[in-house]
Amino acid sequence: MSVDANIEASRRIIEEAFNEGKLEVLDEICGEEFIGHDPLAGDQNVAAVKQMIAGYRDAFPDLTFSIEDVVGADDRVAIRWRAEGTFQNEFMGQQPTGEKGEPTEGISIDRFDEDGKLVETWNQWDTIGFMREIGMIPEGASAAAG
Repeated sequence: MSVDANIEASRRIIEEAFNEGKLEVLDEICGEEFIGHDPLAGDQNVAAVKQMIAGYRDAFPDLTFSIEDVVGADDRVAIRWRAEGTFQNEFMGQQPTGEKGEPTEGISIDRFDEDGKLVETWNQWDTIGFMREIGMIPEGASAAAG
């Protein structure tokens, strides 16, 4: 597949799955051997990614991702994104605050196979900032010095 087709597929995951809740788009775009790497969720198959997205969308019903930058080359697509939403329902055992926090930023790198199927994605995002926003880490807390 072309780089442009891969970019379009990566954009659809953010725009349709995350923003609109159309989780079936993952079945269309992802290959059977898909694996997603995420610092908070760990390694996941398509079914687990769908559950993760549904959990975020439930906890943050107005969840919105914006795509800040997209770069594609060969079989890879990199997207810099920003996400924000109002914490309205329980998430990971945390009770909702009802507040819209600061946006969370991240980068996703997607790898496509020769048939144009997404087979691997690596996500890096501000998990510590996110956990502070939802109250899992107190403000001002820092890692202990080693």
